[in-house]
Amino acid sequence: MITISVVTITYNAAKVLKPTLDSVLAQQFEAIEHVIVDGASTDDTMRLVDDYRRQTEENGNGHVVVAQSEPDNGLYDAMNKGLRLATGDYVCFLNAGDLLPAPDTIQQVVDAALSDDGIRPAVLYGDTDVVDSEWHFLYHRRLSPPDRLTWRSFRKGMLVCHQAFYARCDIARQIPYDTRYRYSADVDWCIRVMREAERLKAPLRRVEGVVALYMKEGQTTQHHKESLRERFDVMRRHYGLVTTLAMHAWFVVRALVGKWTNKKGNAH
Repeated sequence: MITISVVTITYNAAKVLKPTLDSVLAQQFEAIEHVIVDGASTDDTMRLVDDYRRQTEENGNGHVVVAQSEPDNGLYDAMNKGLRLATGDYVCFLNAGDLLPAPDTIQQVVDAALSDDGIRPAVLYGDTDVVDSEWHFLYHRRLSPPDRLTWRSFRKGMLVCHQAFYARCDIARQIPYDTRYRYSADVDWCIRVMREAERLKAPLRRVEGVVALYMKEGQTTQHHKESLRERFDVMRRHYGLVTTLAMHAWFVVRALVGKWTNKKGNAH
């Protein structure tokens, strides 16, 4: 039996947390450990978590809820706490406001892990849809993961959303988030996990379909410029300065072409 650890980071997240908790509670797969790491919220966040824990126990769905609330040093420090608390075979991060799209989402991930070849993948990954603050569908995420993913794939951008990236816990726990980054440590972490997978000769396996709904107004979106600066540094460290400059030049050209195409289409 494979166990999935879902880690949710919260801080004064009462306005957006309940749909996230409900989407985990609704999962039909039983062996789920939901780790909630709260940064000493002063709103109703922990009341919602306590209600959720009671509801999970009454539901009898086999899920286990682990929660702690204490001050932290930011998002990625809290994520490192979540990694240390996670005991499952795979771990994913589903933060407040983000959702699992269907009751069988985790089952689909587990089915992909248990394919016929008998090799346990280092990473399972899928597609992401973007939703607004009312959880209405906005669009399918523009960057879509390839069927064959490697750590080099992220030269073209973060092709797999963090919420759609399931890492084997035995690998993930050895690779903490780099807390020098405030907004883009998730990009760096995913690359380092995939590099370790290559060293171990462990495969990365795609899960067909959408496995995460990502709320658009996340911390990275709110701090877009700072995030871009950090991402440039992450890419430079992993892929070298020349490659990073060349890829960013292509990003600019692609954006300009996209704007020109949209403008031409609107004119007609």
